[in-house]
Amino acid sequence: MKVAVIGLGYVGFPLACAIAKNSKNEVVGFDLSEEKIDFIQNGKAPIEDEQAEKDIKEVSFEVSLDDSILEGADIFIVCVPTPITDGYLPDLGPVKGATKTCAKYLKKGSIVVIESTINPGICDDIVAPLLEFETRMKAGVDFDIAHCPERINPGDPKWNVYNIPRNVGATTLEGCKRTADFYRSFLDAEVNEMATLKEAEATKIIENTFRDINIAYVNELAQSFDAMGIDLQNVIKGASNKPFAFMPHFPGCGVGGHCIPVDPYYLIEKARHIGFDHRFLRTAREINNSMPAYTIKVLEKILTEKNKVIKEMVVGVLGVAYKPDIGDKRESPALKIISILEEKAKAVEVFDPYCLDDSTVQSIDELLEKADAIVLATGHSDFKQLTVDDFEKHNISCLVDGKNIWDKKSFENSLIIYKGIGRG
Repeated sequence: MKVAVIGLGYVGFPLACAIAKNSKNEVVGFDLSEEKIDFIQNGKAPIEDEQAEKDIKEVSFEVSLDDSILEGADIFIVCVPTPITDGYLPDLGPVKGATKTCAKYLKKGSIVVIESTINPGICDDIVAPLLEFETRMKAGVDFDIAHCPERINPGDPKWNVYNIPRNVGATTLEGCKRTADFYRSFLDAEVNEMATLKEAEATKIIENTFRDINIAYVNELAQSFDAMGIDLQNVIKGASNKPFAFMPHFPGCGVGGHCIPVDPYYLIEKARHIGFDHRFLRTAREINNSMPAYTIKVLEKILTEKNKVIKEMVVGVLGVAYKPDIGDKRESPALKIISILEEKAKAVEVFDPYCLDDSTVQSIDELLEKADAIVLATGHSDFKQLTVDDFEKHNISCLVDGKNIWDKKSFENSLIIYKGIGRG
């Protein structure tokens, strides 16, 4: 078969590599980004991922900015972003655009697979009508629509596109089996066939909403325990020795990435349209969205202990990326922290070894030399190596550890006021 992957980012590119590497299908890729296409055509991964960088050296497939490359495809796999607007509303523009592009080349017997994260009902209410209108064919009769929600964890050395189990739903049971068998042809993981499209769509949403809710819970506890002088990290460690019914989540300066801070809004908005209010989900989002501002409040509080005010301080921010040891800054709380500091502080200096274009200095030492106080926003391995001596020799007076990566006891005999999130 000819398989066309639409969208060659963190989801689509590893998927295209996996299909080309482990199956006998012809693979082509389409993307609107000239930079991504140039990278791939020159044998380089367009994303920062160890597995993807390895795979591009072992496989090759044709990619293009011209959608005519999709002609003749038997399976279309849509892997485009599903962002939210500034008002926290789902933006389905990329999915609609990709669907219309697929429609130009859709033929009888084809399958259109949506891997992009969508809320329940999008395939039936938006994708199917668009395809049917553009092609004058009938979904479930002339072609199938399937949903196999992506499960990618960028930078994870253990879990990748090959070994993470997947769920598949389709317009027909036959289409579901065809799609599932296709995924089984190149994955080394379980592929579960769901009863309906809506159930498949709901799986990814509730996975990430589950995490968002639990992170919000510990982030709210962090604020409460800070006021009570209790170290939440120690409490979670103690609670974790219960062998059942407890799953540890940890507080921090905010929630980033393309999934957790985004997906709940798709479910919230879908429910609103049917007259249901997801109060619990909305509250979780409000709590997690508030953590960058809370982190700055922590900084202002400890500056007061030093008889200092933030407007007279140069604040250094360690980290821009949303997670350790990669350069992915999608929805990163560090960006909000920097934005708040730019309004409050005398000046802001930023360093991230994985996001040098977003850094104001070129090294950790340069940042420490310029800063009076530090906010850590990303738990990069390079930052974990810093010691009390590193901060003291640069006369850092206050340090907010937004990811709780350092041992607070090591600061007890120093002149630095150290504060984590929820560390009492």
